[in-house]
Amino acid sequence: MSRKIKLLWDFRGPDAKETAKHHTVHLKEFAILESLNFHKIDVQEKNPMLVTAFITVDEKDMKIYRDALKPHRGEIG
Repeated sequence: MSRKIKLLWDFRGPDAKETAKHHTVHLKEFAILESLNFHKIDVQEKNPMLVTAFITVDEKDMKIYRDALKPHRGEIG
């Protein structure tokens, strides 16, 4: 069984939530365009001024996403 990797992009400021939501649209477009699998695309609101957009992918696909999309950080799980 492959590990899942969560790739994250942080957005700050009064428009963080809207920007993060918009970023998820592009994450999904990229996955579909490149015919790549993913498990989940969503946002996490840490507070009104810090929102994170993320995509969860299989470890085997992580480098493709990482190299093309330049996430701010990643987590296992």
